[in-house]
Amino acid sequence: MTMMTSYHKNLSIDLETYSSVNLSKSGVYVYSEAPDFQILLIGYSFDGGPVIVIDVANGEKVPDEFIAALEDESITKWAFNTSFERICLSRFLGYPTGKYINPRGWKDTMIWSNVMGINLSLKGVGAVLKLDEQKMEEGKELIKYFCVPCKPTKANGGRTRNLPHHAPDKYKLFIEYNRRDVEVEMSIQDKFKNYPVPDFIWNEYWESEAINDRGALIDVELATNAISINEKVTSELFEQMKVITNVDNPNSVSQLKDWLTSNGCEVDSLGKKAIKELKKNNNDDLVGSVIELRELTCKSSIKKYEAMTASVSEDNRARGLFSFASCKTLRFASKRIQLQNLKRNELPDLKEARELVKTNNLEALELLYDDIPDVLSQLVRTAIIPKKGCKFIVSDFSSIEARVLAYLANEEWRINAFKEGKDIYCESASQMFGVPVEKHGINGDLRQKGKIAELALGYSGGVGALTAMGAIDMGLTEDELPEIVTRWRQASPNITRFWKQCGDAAFKAVREKTTVLLADKSIAFRYQSGMLFIDLPSGHSIVYVKPRIEINELGKEEITYEGVNMAKKWTRIKVYSGKFVENIVQSYARHILTFAIHNLTQAGYNIVGHIHDECIIECPIDTQMETISEIMGRTPEWAPGLLLRADAYETDFYKKD
Repeated sequence: MTMMTSYHKNLSIDLETYSSVNLSKSGVYVYSEAPDFQILLIGYSFDGGPVIVIDVANGEKVPDEFIAALEDESITKWAFNTSFERICLSRFLGYPTGKYINPRGWKDTMIWSNVMGINLSLKGVGAVLKLDEQKMEEGKELIKYFCVPCKPTKANGGRTRNLPHHAPDKYKLFIEYNRRDVEVEMSIQDKFKNYPVPDFIWNEYWESEAINDRGALIDVELATNAISINEKVTSELFEQMKVITNVDNPNSVSQLKDWLTSNGCEVDSLGKKAIKELKKNNNDDLVGSVIELRELTCKSSIKKYEAMTASVSEDNRARGLFSFASCKTLRFASKRIQLQNLKRNELPDLKEARELVKTNNLEALELLYDDIPDVLSQLVRTAIIPKKGCKFIVSDFSSIEARVLAYLANEEWRINAFKEGKDIYCESASQMFGVPVEKHGINGDLRQKGKIAELALGYSGGVGALTAMGAIDMGLTEDELPEIVTRWRQASPNITRFWKQCGDAAFKAVREKTTVLLADKSIAFRYQSGMLFIDLPSGHSIVYVKPRIEINELGKEEITYEGVNMAKKWTRIKVYSGKFVENIVQSYARHILTFAIHNLTQAGYNIVGHIHDECIIECPIDTQMETISEIMGRTPEWAPGLLLRADAYETDFYKKD
């Protein structure tokens, strides 16, 4: 395409579109590939000028100046959730599947909002910032009317889609809604102009979008057969439950609850945790059989296969699987397939089980395995495969958060353990109990206590944290837990001191509206303009909106700030010293991951996914694992002395080694 010379610097964009594909289930890549996909309205503004709306649906011509700007990297394109606009406009420009407008030159006000600690929708951000321009309340109804298929009725003449001429007044309002969204997005930019996102974070975003554009190849045959096998198996299990319970619909939670109650088993929930407790505490054979059948039929992993088949493009690659900077620490979130919470695979014959599902051999599966839903659950990872002529090298950081925490707190025995390649769980147990501990060796039974303590207690957690981490399920008793907390803290005096240092710094910064520097690691707690910033040497600042010191129900001082709670509501949230440390450590770990992603990308390796602390690389057969591990294990300049280690394995399909 011929590029036009432009004097513009910024272009703000918002689209309204139609597609029969369900956007939330399939993602924007598949959504925009539908034969009936159409851009209805393009709202845009150059350099903060008046918003222009192009009525594409009614044949208005899109200006050449706008089209040229889309591929001109010297003009910064802005939107809220920019990937939607970029991918939809790639389709509009005629890009084929697998090719998209280069993400470089595109920036996102949603990411900017998240960086500023306001991880909400456009409407939510506008409300929190008290913008003069607010997103129009009618938007949800208008999108439902014009942007998705409608149900055919006698009243609407049996049509399956509402067009502009079906409701001219609504459509006029729809145009104003589109215009307003651009205005709101520009107002957000103006509100945040004194707190720009660092350039290196935008570079991380562009590299992340390149991974989203590349996507991961899905073994669609395996996923499709897994869905089919699950339907047959669960149907048989439901029939067994019907015979035992005489319940019309054993998949009905209310009906099954009533049956269990009538058989002397009172239940509040039939979720996974509740089912585990019922299995543990019930001795009735009949009730036990029903509980076991319920557990077999409520495996949620099959939904991941369905998400895979819904998310693949015509080249069988699932794209757009990662959300960049989803929270204040800028950690990634996983979308649709939810790669970050896949079940571990522990089958010794994983490859053989996979082949049986791939060939739809239910008879052999039933012969070899007692719990087929569990087999299917363990095989979810293996549906992600490299393209022909390539293999996967999966490389992950060893104990990344524990290493960062030890580094920040100067806990020398831990640093030495990592330096010498020792098992941190054994070393922790040894420090806690004052005896040598070896895995499968002397005092090996104590390693479990060291492990659960390491996983649960690093951020000032106590007995509750141990319980939440599964200490009881791991075989520990409630009576043991207080002693484990005490021993771990005594063995980690510098970490407990680091908690206090961070808590004290936060209180001083908020109380005195000042900056407090933790000089040894160049971490600063800074109060400015009604916000608390934790400035990290990576260049990222963690933001807490409107912090204040309050007196809690115990009569003690605590810091609260405004943020999004577990219910996705904007409210005041308590924050304690351990939470500050957790945010700092996880931000460090996240930036170490993006540093590795950058280095791998610069070296020419194709990353198709990353999960917490690991990267999945689709690479030529002759690629050496040691090369990947060396690149992954490099320490950023801003963390001198931090000891990192990355381990790798190669595989023909994704799995946990």
